Amino acid sequence: MITAEDQIRLAEAIRDAESRTAGEIVVVVAQEASHYRSIPILWALLMALAIPWPLIALTALGPTRIFQVQLLVALAMSVFLSLPKRRFSLVPRFIKHARAREAAAREFLRRGLTRTRDKTGVLIYVAMGEHYAEILADAGIADRVDADLWRDIIRDLTGAIGDGRSVDGLMGAVERSGAILAEHAPPRPGDEDELPNKVILL
Repeated sequence: MITAEDQIRLAEAIRDAESRTAGEIVVVVAQEASHYRSIPILWALLMALAIPWPLIALTALGPTRIFQVQLLVALAMSVFLSLPKRRFSLVPRFIKHARAREAAAREFLRRGLTRTRDKTGVLIYVAMGEHYAEILADAGIADRVDADLWRDIIRDLTGAIGDGRSVDGLMGAVERSGAILAEHAPPRPGDEDELPNKVILL
């Protein structure tokens, strides 16, 4: 969890990092990138489809009774598998990461990072449920920075999240992203703080 005190610390870190660059940093932390509501239903329906075969082979139940059992299994398993921890455990990792990437791209557009003066906005996006992080940079900075630099920051950030040090990981990501921006997009006369510095919690 990110407390109100942590949010203040992170906002100050963002403000400090932006004071040395013309770029903008936005931090978005989502509890989860997606609710994955269709996944438990899919598994429940698959289980219900498998139910008739042992019933046909081992019992004398008629088609109506078997259909009723199928329906009950589908309903019960949908509810059982929809509990948050079970739901997340059913989702393959590649689907979680794909949903998180889509969510990061949406937030990049939604938070105005494509509308900064010099196209030097950077989004640090974290999906806590998926243990996933991504950094997206606008065209004015992405072309100037080696992608490996962003990957190193992401690796350290996700490692910190996995260790239960989310705030420390975010602080480090903000500082390092700010250093990259300071090198490739130094401050200019008339620079304004174009985007809010507060951490966006979803």
